Amino acid sequence: MSSTAITVPAGARRLVPVREVFETWLPRLVLAPSFAAVLLFVYGFIVFTIYLSTTSSSLLPAFDFIGFGVYARLFAIPSWSVALTNLAVFGSLYIVICTAIGLLLAILIDQRIRAEGLLRPIFLYPMALSFIVTGTAWKWMLDPGIGFEHTMQALGWTSFKFNWIKTNEMAIYTIVIAAIWQSSGFIMAMFLAGLRGIDSEILKAAQIDGASAVQTYRRIVIPQLRPAFLSAFVVLAHLAIKSYDLIIAMTNGGPGRSTEMPSTFMYSYTFTRSQMNVGAASAVVMLMMISAIIIPYIYTEVRGEPR
Repeated sequence: MSSTAITVPAGARRLVPVREVFETWLPRLVLAPSFAAVLLFVYGFIVFTIYLSTTSSSLLPAFDFIGFGVYARLFAIPSWSVALTNLAVFGSLYIVICTAIGLLLAILIDQRIRAEGLLRPIFLYPMALSFIVTGTAWKWMLDPGIGFEHTMQALGWTSFKFNWIKTNEMAIYTIVIAAIWQSSGFIMAMFLAGLRGIDSEILKAAQIDGASAVQTYRRIVIPQLRPAFLSAFVVLAHLAIKSYDLIIAMTNGGPGRSTEMPSTFMYSYTFTRSQMNVGAASAVVMLMMISAIIIPYIYTEVRGEPR
């Protein structure tokens, strides 16, 4: 059997490496500006904020390193303790209630009801609104002079009272109500996607074995939604820690400091009280809170990819 040699023109051999180089470097060149911008304006300013928290910066940045005594000063400020307490109350209620409502709505919609195509956009619509719009709307509705209280009294229920937004002890719960209203639909969508990804054959086998609907959800469906629960927790915790515009629109941190949060504390001390180092230290603490949630989540996701 004879073999035939194929002669490749010299010009073609020169074009192949050029094409490979072009295909290799073009994506890098396209992504380079975005990567440089993120590196500078995100991570660069994170490093700069950490540095400011170790200086004597007041109205303007200073570049004299004084150590980490600013953090001790931060935790000695009473309003910072109030902000952390409010965050604990707001975050715990927000995450638990929003997750429960989102899961319940997802289970109801997963029953293949006829109005599913209409209900899903209705529940998701609040998340499309900005927190400023949500806060302003809920501020009007909860205001005793023009909101629910005024409406019910005008309808004849003169003894009706709902002035939580004006009460120091209850104002934080109005923030919880508004935040749950806005985020529950988004969490519902996450759980609904998880429910639709469960193998229907497993559910049919459970029904054949005589398992009730409650037992099926408790022992089969909900355990398989663990990734959705983890994702919901990360998203809600992140939103709770950095919540700012909703609070400013509804209560502006008041009455008094009853709805003060770390985010409003940071803004106040950085731009109003001219204590930039204290504001930077509070921002670093918030960053550490978020990192404590995000980094383990990323680690579990990356570690789980091979499996």
